[in-house]
Amino acid sequence: MSRIKILVIDDEKLIGWSFKKEFSSEDFAVFTAETGEEGIELFQKDYHDIVFLDNKLPGIQGLEVLKKIKNLREDVFVIFMTAFGSIDTAVEAMKAGAYEYINKPFNFDEIRIILQGIQEKIDLVNEVNLLRREKPSDITFSHIIGNSPAMHKAIQLSKRIAQSEATTVLLLGESGTGKDVFAHAIHNESSRKKRPFVAINCATLPENLLESELFGHERGAFTGAHKLKKGLLEIAHGGTVFLNEIGEMPPNIQTKLLTVLEYKTFRRVGGTENIEVDVRIIAATNRDLEAAVKEGRFRLDLLYRLKVFQVKLPSLRERREDIPLLIDHFIRYLAKKFGKPIKGMTEESKKILQQYDWPGNVRELINVIERAIILENNEYIQKDSLPFELQELRPPANIKDVEMWLDIPDDGFSLYDLEKRIIELVLYKVNYNKTRAAKLMGITRDTLRYKMKKFNIS
Repeated sequence: MSRIKILVIDDEKLIGWSFKKEFSSEDFAVFTAETGEEGIELFQKDYHDIVFLDNKLPGIQGLEVLKKIKNLREDVFVIFMTAFGSIDTAVEAMKAGAYEYINKPFNFDEIRIILQGIQEKIDLVNEVNLLRREKPSDITFSHIIGNSPAMHKAIQLSKRIAQSEATTVLLLGESGTGKDVFAHAIHNESSRKKRPFVAINCATLPENLLESELFGHERGAFTGAHKLKKGLLEIAHGGTVFLNEIGEMPPNIQTKLLTVLEYKTFRRVGGTENIEVDVRIIAATNRDLEAAVKEGRFRLDLLYRLKVFQVKLPSLRERREDIPLLIDHFIRYLAKKFGKPIKGMTEESKKILQQYDWPGNVRELINVIERAIILENNEYIQKDSLPFELQELRPPANIKDVEMWLDIPDDGFSLYDLEKRIIELVLYKVNYNKTRAAKLMGITRDTLRYKMKKFNIS
């Protein structure tokens, strides 16, 4: 567990000893200093959440120590203590940033009440920091649309994982299949649902920034690190960290993540102390991680740790029976959003969308419906409101037409190899003109590009 750190700065050794005796537990770690100079030095070296500061100290006095500490880190909670109570001193301490003011002698029941209030505020601050990064969501598996066998299998497996004590989950699937939605649902249907959910895309940040965001950094760890910063792993303690596009994570950070998975500890950038953390890691990728391991771009031991529980999310073309459900759902939502009196989609338009391959999956479907709703002036979306390339799609060929030119052997054949060979032949026929090739095959250029990448056709 990540403990709250208390620093007691008081020249009376008994005070420091009493704090350690009363509060050193799994919730708090207590450190002591007998002078203001020693206290400032300790505070600079480590992340202390709370400081109990005596006013009368040998050397530099309490009020000056308070100002220096608040200058080093503004969010620290300082409780100002004095045996010589005066209104003026109290006012000055509060103006300098003290959280609370108490007179000596005090009893520890009073201190416990103060600590309880601060503990709640620390949790709240972590939540606020989280909400600034990631909008909270109430998504559960009941919000995921799909009755197809492939989607049903993915949902049921994810539900079992969510309710388990599994600390690593790997979501596999093409871009746009809803990996982020599944990650939210797994978190919100788990025992961690009341703790933070933090998401970060490993492909969008440079290595040094990604490392700092995940693990945090110490003050002075690098140029521009003027204050200590908690990382997302620390903020998400007790909750879930969603690492999207983990296949793009740099090797150095892969090594540090492996340490988190194996030992439940990490160090901030520039830090020397191990920080214990309890988080569930949900990683997602549209990459072939096995191939990345062979190419030396991804650690095999990290892959083994991540894939203990893995869920393959089906592409939209693998669950075409769900397309009508998705169409109806998105029309209701988007029509309300744009204030359009659209009730649905014509059967002709639905058939066009069902025969399309959707290389961008559900995300692409949403974009197509949104465009159609904006353009449509009728109650039902017409074919003319769909993108031109979808309107030009040909209907699937009749099986008898196929048998006229394809000799099907008795022992069967590989559909994968056949599709690849047909695409290669068509591209060769049109001198690799993608627009003409896509038109001949009755598909869009986007679908053709997707298939060329899938079959490694250059």
